[in-house]
Amino acid sequence: MVFNDTRVIPARLYGKRGDAKIEILLHKKYSDTSSWQCFAKPAKKLRAGDTVIFADDFLAVVTDKLASGEVVLQFEYSENTLHEKLAAHGHMPLPPYIERADNSQDREHYQTVYAKHDGSVAAPTAGLHFTNALLSAIDAMGVKRVHVTLHVGGGTFLPVKAEDTADHVMHSEYAAVTQEAADAINQAKEQGGRVIAVGTTSLRTLESATDAMGKLHAFADETSIFITPGYRFKLVDMLLTNFHLPRSTLFMLVCAFAGTDAMKNAYNHAIANHYRFYSYGDACLLYKSQS
Repeated sequence: MVFNDTRVIPARLYGKRGDAKIEILLHKKYSDTSSWQCFAKPAKKLRAGDTVIFADDFLAVVTDKLASGEVVLQFEYSENTLHEKLAAHGHMPLPPYIERADNSQDREHYQTVYAKHDGSVAAPTAGLHFTNALLSAIDAMGVKRVHVTLHVGGGTFLPVKAEDTADHVMHSEYAAVTQEAADAINQAKEQGGRVIAVGTTSLRTLESATDAMGKLHAFADETSIFITPGYRFKLVDMLLTNFHLPRSTLFMLVCAFAGTDAMKNAYNHAIANHYRFYSYGDACLLYKSQS
């Protein structure tokens, strides 16, 4: 079983530019810099050179506005200091369909029990179903657990607006597979075992780092893999995942994995039986379609 050990940061910030209230969602960190690509509301009130103040001791400067509508904020703090500022002033970035403000419990609940590496702005939600007791039970069954990392960006959950999926541009996200993890997973496959991805983020990480012959390699890079029906999976045999938004890249991924008809039937069953959807919802275990 392959788990994504990314850790969600308190990436939603509320600040002001002058008298104007500004909401910021950190989206993607630029490597080796103090700058973040961000979603801003209302973005139209921001210009390059503006200062956004989040607290007396916490601010950022707008350095760019992107054609996609996002803004680039520069924080003049070390990485450790920025994490301290976010911990003090940031909010957990609950998805918009959770129609309430975050609370203190979300700092624990919107986080997997095995989260390790800071960097995500959304939880790898399939992992939220696992408790330490359940993980111990899995270990007792002899199932090997392996961790990879993908820092989930807000772009993962954006709806596909293009009529042709070939015209949809995926936001890239940082992913990493250690050599130790690659060796363990390759060995399992060579011995006839199955690879079960816990969540679409784990699956996308594995498929990004696997070559055409089905061998997984160590990996530490950006990935913008976009999996739609017709994709030939190279490594993953089973997928544990939550129920996703319509017209999302994630629903397209599960249709590619298990078959479009099978997923439509599964979702109809879930709706009829009042399953819970989305981040704090139920999960399903999918087998890779043989067609």
